[in-house]
Amino acid sequence: MNKAERLFHLTTLLKARRTAITAEALAEKLDVSVRTVYRDIQALIVSGIPIEGEAGVGYLLNPGFEVPPLMFNNEELQALLVGIRMVKAFTDPELSSAATQAEDKILSVLPDHLKRYAENQPYCVPVLDRDDALRQRHLNIRHACERKNKLAIGYTDEKGQCSDRVIWPLGLVSWGDRWTLVAWCELRQDYRHFRFDRIVELNETGDTFETTADINLKHFLSTVEDS
Repeated sequence: MNKAERLFHLTTLLKARRTAITAEALAEKLDVSVRTVYRDIQALIVSGIPIEGEAGVGYLLNPGFEVPPLMFNNEELQALLVGIRMVKAFTDPELSSAATQAEDKILSVLPDHLKRYAENQPYCVPVLDRDDALRQRHLNIRHACERKNKLAIGYTDEKGQCSDRVIWPLGLVSWGDRWTLVAWCELRQDYRHFRFDRIVELNETGDTFETTADINLKHFLSTVEDS
């Protein structure tokens, strides 16, 4: 957590309370030293945040103080909207629904000039019916990753050769025009990539797995970086 995030979090913690809170309690919640809390409190006071209290007693935000709402600039808003539309087009139905709700919440709080900007976005990310099957597969794979469910798959490689595998799904990787599943393959006893569009059959085995120090997504990414 950088300083700006910490100061915002600190203000939020103070605003959530009706009674004073000690620097020690704040330090524990923020996972920083008490000395850092003292410095941050002083920085907030200097910036105009009405905080009462003192070291050794506790701190309280004056009643009635409102934290100004965060607002986006044009590029930040554009980045959010493009990301939301890519989620709708390229992930799964559940995330698409969540993205739509998030977009509605964002648009509901925008000032008029940003609403107009949002209505005239130059980006178009179409959601195509032909990708519905892949979006459903994406959902099943994401759930398997989150729940650590082993998968039995039928897979066709780039040479057209078919194989049956039992895999530990670890993570989903986007390559722009396609998604791949990073998994531990029990057949090969190694990491393997599986393109979503080449998976011809996918079923949960009913078994779960536990990642280890040498079998997990972060470890896989470290091996890629080192190669």
